[in-house]
Amino acid sequence: MSTVRQISFVLALVAVSLPAFAQHHASLTSAEVDQLRDAAQEPNDRLKLYLKFLRERLAGLEEIRTNPKITDRPTQIHDHLQDFLDLYDEMNDNVDTFVDRKDDVRKPLKAILEADPEFLQKINTYQAELQADKADTKSYAFVLSNIVDELKSSVDDHRQLMQEQEEAAKHRKKKKHESE
Repeated sequence: MSTVRQISFVLALVAVSLPAFAQHHASLTSAEVDQLRDAAQEPNDRLKLYLKFLRERLAGLEEIRTNPKITDRPTQIHDHLQDFLDLYDEMNDNVDTFVDRKDDVRKPLKAILEADPEFLQKINTYQAELQADKADTKSYAFVLSNIVDELKSSVDDHRQLMQEQEEAAKHRKKKKHESE
């Protein structure tokens, strides 16, 4: 009987969270959502997918900047920058969730720590190229500065989290040796 209650509880939670889930993933394609869903329980796989999607968003930004066929460039740049920021925030939320579950996120966190300066460098380069092109940046200057701020603060957060994860791994290893 308790299994039926547990299943009912889980189904109720899923039903309540579906609208929030759909809204939260607005910057993801349905194929990307499917990939993330398939990797839901694996921190390494899931977080690496976020890094892949973030890199794709940066490549898309460059395409928008250089494609002469784009007619509403400022709006599209703003939307792509906001997508990048939303995805980056969502990746960080996932890191927090895995940490709260006491998962070992050292491996994907290492990849994130390597990607953070790469993202910051690309955003700074992108910003410089836009200014060199004399592009009208008013419509997306705020989101661009938010991305830079978020990346800079996340680098420190990710480093601190890596230290905490390393310390936790040492304690787990020590406890394992003591129990043998």
